[in-house]
Amino acid sequence: MIAILNRVIELVEADLSDDVDLAGLAGSLGTTEYHVRRMFSSLAGMPLSEYVRRRRMTVAAADVLGDAEMLEIAVRYGYGSTEAFGRAFRAVHGVSPADVRRDGGPLRTQPQLRLRLILEGNTPMDTRIADRPAFQLVGHAARVPLVHEGVNPHIQAHIAGLPGSEHARLKELSSTEPAGLLQVSADVDPDYVEGTQLTYLHGVALDEHESAPEDLDVIAVPAGAWAVFRTEGPYPATLQSAWAATASDWFPSNPWRLRPGPSIVAVLDRSPDFGFATCELWLPVERE
Repeated sequence: MIAILNRVIELVEADLSDDVDLAGLAGSLGTTEYHVRRMFSSLAGMPLSEYVRRRRMTVAAADVLGDAEMLEIAVRYGYGSTEAFGRAFRAVHGVSPADVRRDGGPLRTQPQLRLRLILEGNTPMDTRIADRPAFQLVGHAARVPLVHEGVNPHIQAHIAGLPGSEHARLKELSSTEPAGLLQVSADVDPDYVEGTQLTYLHGVALDEHESAPEDLDVIAVPAGAWAVFRTEGPYPATLQSAWAATASDWFPSNPWRLRPGPSIVAVLDRSPDFGFATCELWLPVERE
């Protein structure tokens, strides 16, 4: 995967004026566009689309400081108008192309990335592979923005808005793995951009053939393999660290890749204030 991501970076550099055929490249290298986007975002700390924009505007700054017409520069870097180019330029550098041409700056540089993997092996990951038949995720769903670190206040508010009796009702409905009350994230942006919308469901897993109560939301989950990571420690920091480690340590070391589908957190045990918890993180995977 590290080699594949570096190949993507090389192709970006080869032609900054055009978008990389990521689906075609991923297929030719034996993986998927979805997995490449998720791994790039996790390891680089930014979506691939944002990296491409930053690199384009870094290189374009040298042309802006020259004598070429702005429209010519815009077209050179894949923009159909000076306005579109100007918006992208300002988003990266914080100033307009005209300001830079007049004042010489300020400019913000995005260096070319080169990903390297260092595996220490000091912290074994408690992982198992679960091959599961199709099942349902049933509960209360809401659209919320993605938050990378700390407690997501939108999810917190959604859960707090449910009456206590509803949590007990959901627990009684649980009939298959993952067991217990679940935190489900679905329809997540493949680039994992912070602030983008996802579907969060607070609920439980039911067998595929069971009837769900009509007042609950349902996410149908097809049969497939899951990588299950067990964590224990301060919540949610330990869980979020494990999530990051799946990209930096586990996936590069194992013959599995992410496949589209919901990610699931099962809270197995927790302290009364939820400051400490034992969890399982379920990620949908397939063999490379």
